[in-house]
Amino acid sequence: MAAWSALVLLLSGVVSLIVWICITFQAVVTPILLALLGAALLGPLYRRLVAMRLNKSLAAGLTCAAVFLVMGGAVYIVVTALIDTGDQILSSLQDAAQSLGERFEVAGTSLDDLVTYAKDLLGDFGGTALSGVMSGVSLVTEMITAGVLAILLLFFFLRDSDKAVASLHALAPRGSGQTLEAMARRAFQAIEGFMRGTTIVAFIDAACTAVGLVILQVPNAIGLAALVFIGAYIPYLGALLSGAVAVLVAFADGGLGTALWVLGIVLVVQLIEGNVLQPMIQSRTVHMHPAVVLVTLTAGASVAGILGMLLAVPLTAAAFGVLSEIRARYAEEEKAPGAEKQAGYAGGLPAEPV
Repeated sequence: MAAWSALVLLLSGVVSLIVWICITFQAVVTPILLALLGAALLGPLYRRLVAMRLNKSLAAGLTCAAVFLVMGGAVYIVVTALIDTGDQILSSLQDAAQSLGERFEVAGTSLDDLVTYAKDLLGDFGGTALSGVMSGVSLVTEMITAGVLAILLLFFFLRDSDKAVASLHALAPRGSGQTLEAMARRAFQAIEGFMRGTTIVAFIDAACTAVGLVILQVPNAIGLAALVFIGAYIPYLGALLSGAVAVLVAFADGGLGTALWVLGIVLVVQLIEGNVLQPMIQSRTVHMHPAVVLVTLTAGASVAGILGMLLAVPLTAAAFGVLSEIRARYAEEEKAPGAEKQAGYAGGLPAEPV
């Protein structure tokens, strides 16, 4: 018990130190982690291009260009869809609030009083709003910088992966290079499996949602489906947020009836994902209980917000991969002495003392 307690304290200290370093150097750590996720997702494409006898630099460059085009196009479609329907959403919400205010007057407070109070509040805190806009511009700049750096790092991670393995052997203590390489490969395989499975599930969710929105004639159905695809990389919560946006757009365009139909489509898609797609696809790529996923998402959100939610699950999958590799090697070491002893008695002679 004392040994296990000391081990838990040691691991807790190491994890706390790693989290502190990640938070302190977030501007550098974030692009590195995003590049690792991209390398795990696009590794098969890069290897296929290399197998076609393309130069490694050219193959890595084409892979990064594909990332830029796909992600940039998805973000452009989503932003355009939200901008086009933003006025309709606000107008519909205002009409709904006015209708509710006419039917259910709470403590004699009318909608006009609330609007007047909101205008006074905005007037009092105009300077705060301006500072908020400036901080928002700074945040967008940081996101663009992190994205560019992540794509550049992705290029080098794909092209120089063999050099990274050689560097790992060079930096490892004597005799531990093979073990560290095996642990690193198992962690990367776990991340690769998570990203591959999540991408398949996200594509199916987006396709089903797009078909339903097109049938209901909801505007910007492709943009909303792209938002569902992007949100699927944040398990559970991402689908909830993207589905809520789709319901709002449907409510703004077609009223309450269309919004209810879209809500039904979103719920059916999520039921299919949770009961069919996730067990069938993710069970073959990464083994994590839903309770572990939820706890990991909460911890990631408390540490780094939305970015933490995006990175928490694949990093936890990598940690589970490392632990499984350590457990497998420990089991092999336990079996080795027994096997040697059994081999010594095989010929009728006593085993030689060690």
